[in-house]
Amino acid sequence: MLSKTFFEVIQNEGVVSITSWGSGDQPNVRCTWNSYLRITKDERILAPIAGFTSVQGDVSKNDRVMLTLGSREVEGFNNYQGTGFLIEGRARFTDCGAEFEQMQKEYPFMNKLLEITVESAKQLL
Repeated sequence: MLSKTFFEVIQNEGVVSITSWGSGDQPNVRCTWNSYLRITKDERILAPIAGFTSVQGDVSKNDRVMLTLGSREVEGFNNYQGTGFLIEGRARFTDCGAEFEQMQKEYPFMNKLLEITVESAKQLL
């Protein structure tokens, strides 16, 4: 589901916006960096997290999340300078296990791991 262009984008620095909704209409938006994302063989997105308490609270009630990310360094549609993606999926937080421990070695600041199971990935530009 994740395209070659998506993988090119996350190889270049840029902001990742993560949006969640609890049981109400008010979204919570937090950000991280492209370079922090790791993609598993089964195309789950992993991100080291320190904080994100409002998003974690939302996910405990409604696990749907949206991510937007991009890079000006990767050519988009019609030779456009830069491209981005809208990712929709289901999230969960964890603070133990092999993936958590592996990520914590690389990012000692993290106190939890955000795992997103991708349901759709759409290139925007």
